[in-house]
Amino acid sequence: MTNLQKLSDAGVSIWLDDLSRSRLTSGNLQSLIDNKNVVGVTTNPSIFQAAISAGEGYEDQLAAFAGRSAEEAVEAMTTDDVRAACDLFAELYSATGGEDGRVSIEVDPRLARDTEKTVEQAKRLWEIVDRPNALIKIPATPEGLPAITQVVAAGISVNVTLIFSLDRYRAVAEAYIDGLERAADAGIDLSTITSVASVFISRIDAEVDARLATIGGEALDLQGQVALANARLMFEAYEEIFSSPRFQHLAEQGAHRQRPLWASTGTKNPDYSPTLYVDGLVTDGVVNTMPEATLDAAFEGSVITGDTVRGTYDEARTVLASLARVGVNLGDVTNQLEEEGVSKFEESWNSLLATVKDKLDK
Repeated sequence: MTNLQKLSDAGVSIWLDDLSRSRLTSGNLQSLIDNKNVVGVTTNPSIFQAAISAGEGYEDQLAAFAGRSAEEAVEAMTTDDVRAACDLFAELYSATGGEDGRVSIEVDPRLARDTEKTVEQAKRLWEIVDRPNALIKIPATPEGLPAITQVVAAGISVNVTLIFSLDRYRAVAEAYIDGLERAADAGIDLSTITSVASVFISRIDAEVDARLATIGGEALDLQGQVALANARLMFEAYEEIFSSPRFQHLAEQGAHRQRPLWASTGTKNPDYSPTLYVDGLVTDGVVNTMPEATLDAAFEGSVITGDTVRGTYDEARTVLASLARVGVNLGDVTNQLEEEGVSKFEESWNSLLATVKDKLDK
């Protein structure tokens, strides 16, 4: 039994945080499904920027779009990749009742502060991909929250991304439940809607550790602990919210819980174990989406000994209380990371559009 099989048996759905045309055409993604327990895929603007800029497998499609806009070409290439991946996962999607076999595609990151345009593009991407196992990614910005509700209310499955704080996580869960209630009122079959809440992990430690290093002394003892503590308290909130009478009423109508998805799980500090954010977040009913380097590290060296989330909540609260005591404001950290996350995805998307425009011009 491999480490990844142990992780799957513990109730963690393993998704790959990457997609490209070459992964699809070479059989690489199918191999990861067959041999490394991969049961879903997430993408983001940075992933597509890297894949399409590399050019492998996109040449003919780019040539077909000569004389048209970069936006049209990028939309076609990304949605074609996601549709093909959805088809690859179709059997797994059916076998898991729609929980896994999912492939995510994100709305244009430049719309992160525009509710109505986010809703409009989410619906458009859902129609273009035209697969029930797609997930439309919407950022958990203040403007994204009402968009989540509207999109779920339309019967569309959603991956809510860029979640950093506990308060924002709670708001995301509320937005999802609001959407389910509206969908039920509209007569939509709730069993056809699923959602995940993507909680970003390693970026928390990267920023907090830098602030702790500036403080020094006893503050250094908290390095490498805050991201796990933060995520574990979100799981506590998940248990509370999705066992409430309000959600149970929806569950009786077929509604799925919005599973926490651990994202940004590749460690950024080389002194930390490459599987820190895998081994430290094992519990039943979650997703861990991994870049391939982290997937390989987990295959080779994960130590799966049981649940490492449930029962840790008091310890997690102690860590966050200690963080405040040494002078680091976690709210300030998470606000900064949200702004940076939106900006980085915008930069990747603009870079992708510029690259594609250049290729089309040639």
